Amino acid sequence: MIARPLAALVATAVAVLAGCGSDSEDETVPGGGDPDAVEVIKEWADELRAGDVLAASERFAIPSVVQNGTPPIRLTDRREVEAFNRSLPCGAKLTEAISSGRYTIATFELTERPGPGECGDGVGETARTAFAIEDGLITQWRRVIDLPGSEPGGAEPVI
Repeated sequence: MIARPLAALVATAVAVLAGCGSDSEDETVPGGGDPDAVEVIKEWADELRAGDVLAASERFAIPSVVQNGTPPIRLTDRREVEAFNRSLPCGAKLTEAISSGRYTIATFELTERPGPGECGDGVGETARTAFAIEDGLITQWRRVIDLPGSEPGGAEPVI
C-alpha cells in the first residue's frame, strides 16, 4: 500500500527536478510586460541575434511600421521587412519588457550577430524599442529615445 504513494512522490520529485535545470533562455523577462508580446519580441531578438533574418522577418505583420531614427516607414511586403531586419547591424538580447499603453517597451543588450554589418562599439550597450504586437505579429517597431532625466516606460514612448 505504501508503494503507490511512494512511487507518486518519486515521480513528482523527478518532474520538479527536471524543471530546475532549465535553460536560462526560458526564464521570465523582468519588467512585467504582456507575456504574449514579450514572447514575440524575445523570439524575434533571438532569431536576429542568431543571424536568421528570414525567421525574424516572419515575426512582422504585413503591413507594419518601423522607425529607427527616421520618420515612420511603412513596410508593405516581406522583402521590405527582410531589408529592414538586415539593416540592423547588431544582435540583441532582451533584458526587460514593460507595458506602456498599446506598446511593449523592450530593453536590449546589444551583441554582434552573423551577417552583414558590424555592431562594433555598440556591443554591450543598451537600446530600447517600442513594439506594438497584434495577433502574435509585430505591427510597429519604433526606437525609443531616452530624454535626459526621463524615466523609462512613461505613458507613451518618445519616438
